[in-house]
Amino acid sequence: KELKYVRSYGVYTELTFNPVLKFKDGRLNPFGDPKIREAMNWLIDRDYICNEIYKGLAIPRYFAITPTFPDYARLVDVARALEAKYAHTPENVEKAKKIIADEMKALGAELVDGKWTYNGQPVEITFLIRVEDERKQIGDYVANILEDLGFTVNRKYGRSRELAPIWIASDPAEGQWNIYTGGWLTTLINRDQGDNFDFFYTSRGLGVPLWQAYKPSKEFDEVAKKLAQRKYTTVEERNELMAKALELSMKDSVRVWIANEAPVFAMRKDIDVAYDLSGGVYGSWIWAQTLRRVDPETGEIVPGGSVKILTGQVLNEPWNAVAGTNWIYDTMPIRGTADMAVIPSPYTGLYLPQRVKKAEVYVEKGLPVTVTEDWVDLKFVDEIKVPADAYIDWDAENQKWITVGEKYPEGLTAKTKTVVYFADDMFKMKWHDGATMDPADVLLPMILGFDQANEKSAIYDESTVPGHKAFMEVFKGFKIVNIDPLVVEYYSDSVYLDAEYIAADAATTFDTWYGYGSAPWDAIAIGILAEADKKLAFSSDKADKLNVEWMNYVAGPSLKILAEELDKAISEGYVPYKSALEQMGVTISADEAKARYEALKAWYEEKGHFWVGNGPFYLDKVDPVAGIIVLKRFPEFSDPADKWLGFAEPKFATVELVGQPVVKIGTGAVVAVNITFKGEPYPPEEIESVKYLVFDSEGNLLLKGNAKYFGGPTWNVVLEPEETAKFPEGAVKVEVVVVSKVLAIPVIKDIQFVAVK
Repeated sequence: KELKYVRSYGVYTELTFNPVLKFKDGRLNPFGDPKIREAMNWLIDRDYICNEIYKGLAIPRYFAITPTFPDYARLVDVARALEAKYAHTPENVEKAKKIIADEMKALGAELVDGKWTYNGQPVEITFLIRVEDERKQIGDYVANILEDLGFTVNRKYGRSRELAPIWIASDPAEGQWNIYTGGWLTTLINRDQGDNFDFFYTSRGLGVPLWQAYKPSKEFDEVAKKLAQRKYTTVEERNELMAKALELSMKDSVRVWIANEAPVFAMRKDIDVAYDLSGGVYGSWIWAQTLRRVDPETGEIVPGGSVKILTGQVLNEPWNAVAGTNWIYDTMPIRGTADMAVIPSPYTGLYLPQRVKKAEVYVEKGLPVTVTEDWVDLKFVDEIKVPADAYIDWDAENQKWITVGEKYPEGLTAKTKTVVYFADDMFKMKWHDGATMDPADVLLPMILGFDQANEKSAIYDESTVPGHKAFMEVFKGFKIVNIDPLVVEYYSDSVYLDAEYIAADAATTFDTWYGYGSAPWDAIAIGILAEADKKLAFSSDKADKLNVEWMNYVAGPSLKILAEELDKAISEGYVPYKSALEQMGVTISADEAKARYEALKAWYEEKGHFWVGNGPFYLDKVDPVAGIIVLKRFPEFSDPADKWLGFAEPKFATVELVGQPVVKIGTGAVVAVNITFKGEPYPPEEIESVKYLVFDSEGNLLLKGNAKYFGGPTWNVVLEPEETAKFPEGAVKVEVVVVSKVLAIPVIKDIQFVAVK
């Protein structure tokens, strides 16, 4: 009676496979074979998992795209066909068993007394199984299947903190594991999931050992890269690439997707917080700005107080803003300490301005871009020339930018140009340690990204190279138009369907958010010194290669090293990338640098950590042993308390299908689609699309189309006589996909009838 609940739709589970075929000690890893990985799709009964293990609070998931997001609705016909192909049927199970047996024999394994052996030893599968949630049961279910196939399975149970160093940080070739029960949370409604294939299947995804071991086929790698770089000119071309990526991802299957959850988030009735329809409360980008106590009876805000938040586990991995933890239980509090240039809407996924006044987006004519929000002005032009004085590359040896004129004297063009006008008061805002923000805080992330990927840099990190290389294939330069207030021009060949995403790409390039947290330039500077001295490393991959600590700004041995580097920075008056900043029009005096470092030192002496942010809350206390952190309200955060309170109840459509139970083949038929919200007709101007698909009893797609608006709440699926004439006798299913403009989660309903002659 004291609780209320909200639900989200961006949590999903999968099986992560070790892709190395032969381990260093000579052992065989069956899941290094793509055909064996692909066969696992047929062996796993996703419907059973969703209905029995999740008790109906999940739906089957087959792909890297989310079945409750816009891309799935766009590609629903392709997705449904592949789901039918990889369905768990008796025939497919037998096919999978044969494929696995044939591949194992081809790899040199033998089946002895019902057990697979290799070089006279059992083929043992080390299965890392998470125990905090349904993945414990999923892991046991899959382990049983593997044992029935003749594999020896070593079930290694553990929590995230215990298993993460094995699957994500160890060298896959060492063979410490074969399978991991993965779980993910998409923290915003991603309207363009084309880059998911690049992230989940290629070495460009993350700078950790596992990702660096991914070796997709050349065709899949190219398709994934094109989608990540938005190298297409029409919606049709994009859809073709997406369809091919879906098909090739099933062939690759370094991940076998299991279920898309609809978890429940519980809270007291006197707590209000804006939750994301994808990420829930944990994944909300504005939870910290909207968390408040209210009177349950009147709804009035009750000032003050404290809130206890229970998560799976905090402090899972090191906190550092450059390449630290990406666990959602860490990311939630980290976001609470950070401020962003733009923030995604929790209902539509479209970006909204936070530290930006406006953006002008110029796009080549003919490209498939639209705009919804009024902070972005979209214009189509014949050609976009990149100015010669724009910066496009990095000279690590001389620590300076290379201009377009220097690198491309013949000139350069781009598909998009974005002009971002940042807030007038941005450089009056405060960091948690009391320092005032300055332009170096938002320019350093861009410099650092280039420097880390350059072999001549003192902090070169090869794990950043694949991602940076892909970035450079579409990046066309940037120009600082004005320093205060900050105005920048950003040129790129990366094209999104939504202009808001193009604007966000530019805005977040000049932001205090490094990807894993916000930080002032001075806090990053001491990390740069520590890595240059080979005492610590920002990334897990480089830390592993140097055999040093993965840099941690909040706890552990890193703190002593960072404190020593801070003293060094103070004594030397160190300013990172000083010449490059001056080239960009930013000068930091010795006194300004000293004041920054002194503020950071005072913070460390008071708080015992180096985590300095600029968001609504600051990190007050850290207790790694107890797994507890304390966040406190930052009184100098500049936003009014009601800035983000406009996100009321999501406008979920209620969809009801009405049709006749029997349809005579060769005659017309109509299925009425009634769409309402709280009993009232859903405004047709707020409906993006109402698609329909028609399947036979075997799951084969018979036809597809768009429903027609009839009036009131009703849209009609009209099946013409010449269309039903092609129907086979028997059960026919009509599936309807309703997509709203104000809510990006599609609603999918189906109805069946019997086709007779």
